Amino acid sequence: MVAYGAEQRVRLPALRAGWLTQTFVHWPFRPEAVQALLPGGLVVDEYEGAAWVGLTPFVMADVRPPGVPASLPGLPTFAETNLRTYVRRHRDDRDGLWFLSIEVAFPPMVAARAIGAPYNPGTLRVSKDGDTVSYSGSRWIGDASYRLVVRPGDPIDPTERDVWLTSRWRAYTSRLGMLWETPVEHEPWPLAGAAVDGLEETLTAAAGLREAPLGEPLVHFSKGVRHVRLGPSRPCVPERVHQPS
Repeated sequence: MVAYGAEQRVRLPALRAGWLTQTFVHWPFRPEAVQALLPGGLVVDEYEGAAWVGLTPFVMADVRPPGVPASLPGLPTFAETNLRTYVRRHRDDRDGLWFLSIEVAFPPMVAARAIGAPYNPGTLRVSKDGDTVSYSGSRWIGDASYRLVVRPGDPIDPTERDVWLTSRWRAYTSRLGMLWETPVEHEPWPLAGAAVDGLEETLTAAAGLREAPLGEPLVHFSKGVRHVRLGPSRPCVPERVHQPS
């Protein structure tokens, strides 16, 4: 089972931040279709016989690199949107995230490509209008884009499936033929239900996932978590891994 709370302490974070105004839109796909996008060393994690791909837009706030104390201002607030799926390592069955793409409105974050994080700089917006929240983004290079309008609902007590879709405590990337692992620690997500008022996106096709999902999306909203601690990324397997074509 996926843990509801953080699985490890990140005592010396490489980055501190808040992840705010976050929406989770999850579609079920054939596991074989998603597995084809993963590097060797990782297998798709399934729930109820399906692989799940999530579109997760949010706001990065109070971002602090190492050495920046709480008494000083952090980096400017900016929007980010992840397209992600859920995986396990062959070697030890440890679950985590694999990012199919990451859209970001703060170009210096692209430096994380050094460990294989698929950052794409672009123009992103997050806004609130009455009881709806709108997200949009377009890449500076290429034509991948999205527009999402959601209507957050009432808070929920998370079910097993809700936890499985939202709670992961490490991310995997692939660079120089190696898998890398980045640990994360934060408080459990406060979740609410949500309804989609509008959704257009080309991110899944741009990532190589061109077939239709197996069903309608599941949607959650969260006001966010304010005490995120990302640990240093480190290689996690010695052998070379196959990059997806």
